[in-house]
Amino acid sequence: MRILVTGMGGEIGTRVAQYLEERAWADEIVGVDFVPPRRRLRRAEFRRIDPRDRDRLVGFVEDYAPQVVAHFGVYEPASRMSPASAAERTELCTVAALSAAVRGGRLEYVVVRSGLEVYGPRSYHATVPDEYVMPAPASPYGASLLEVEVAAARLRRRHGIPVAALRYAPVVGSHVPSPLGRLLRLPVVPVPACADPPFALLHPDDAALAMVRAIERRHDGPLNVVGPGAATPWQAVRLGGRVPLPVAPPLWGAATRGVEVLGAAVAPHVVELLRHGRVGAGARAVEILGLDGLRSTQQVLRELFEWADVVPIVPAREAVA
Repeated sequence: MRILVTGMGGEIGTRVAQYLEERAWADEIVGVDFVPPRRRLRRAEFRRIDPRDRDRLVGFVEDYAPQVVAHFGVYEPASRMSPASAAERTELCTVAALSAAVRGGRLEYVVVRSGLEVYGPRSYHATVPDEYVMPAPASPYGASLLEVEVAAARLRRRHGIPVAALRYAPVVGSHVPSPLGRLLRLPVVPVPACADPPFALLHPDDAALAMVRAIERRHDGPLNVVGPGAATPWQAVRLGGRVPLPVAPPLWGAATRGVEVLGAAVAPHVVELLRHGRVGAGARAVEILGLDGLRSTQQVLRELFEWADVVPIVPAREAVA
């Protein structure tokens, strides 16, 4: 089986490649991204191609002719790049990679990264939206994720290729360039003054494993992949020993500008999470993909805050003395 991993240079894309290397059925694993992977890969190969170089990306994917595409070429705003650049690269990578994979003539299955952001606060009349709730994104990132799903769904309609869209809870980890993670690690964290809505998180290893399981089981359709349990902004701030800064609804614009001065860019979808929460029903993914051991939201938060602590290294001579 020949597998293409787009976005392999990111933390989760690299982890997907590592999980695939452990599978005997994954004969060839090739990834593309504009930055190289930060972990060691044993069998997988990497090609450094910026999605903005469309001709080069299309030519490479067509020549490789993958049977499976694991599409992680979906870039979160304010994580590794500006919101405008993230949206541009996401659109270019999605359209170019998927269309070229079809023209390669061997494509059998596609799984794409999406997120709970596609539901938006207008969908929260369902309290905890499941996969049958109509997406209604209210943030630019949510709209970008829905466009990725729509582009992939065209392959199903036009070519009969099964497509899975994994709607992840926010992925936060010690080495993930997450705008939410950076925000929560600040000494002072803005929180809603008049509410405390719940949100769920997902560990990056669990996100990667879910994609590999989707390839193994060839699920067709959307799935919410969510860590068990939930936390609220106030609870997360207390767990991390940070200072909460209550923000009234009209003042969120000023609060985000102040946070950016401290070194943590805040995208609209992060403000949306703080003000309205972000949860989803994940039982279907657990059953279909066999994800029984997902780390809880509280575990993800503890790992995030434990990593943030700086432990001084004592020189050997001082330790002996």
